[in-house]
Amino acid sequence: MDATTFALPATPRQIAYARSLALRNQTLLPWEVQQDRRTLSAWIEAQARIRPATGLPTSKQVAFAERIARLKRRAVPDECFRDRQLLSRWIDSNR
Repeated sequence: MDATTFALPATPRQIAYARSLALRNQTLLPWEVQQDRRTLSAWIEAQARIRPATGLPTSKQVAFAERIARLKRRAVPDECFRDRQLLSRWIDSNR
């Protein structure tokens, strides 16, 4: 007997988490992947590593900009907190 004979079904929590990752990453969760616990676990690991493609700055980027602003005694413009590229340009021009 091989290992696929004793494949365990995915847990409801695994499936729920996988669905939330699929929504976040805007990808499909294949039906075949949902049928096996190990396969779904591998799919979840791969999807969890993917950064969502949002235009928002990362928390590290915001913290760095705020640190620069404190040192330079300036305020970071509000619109920079809504756009990753804009905040990056602000950081580059205020280092």
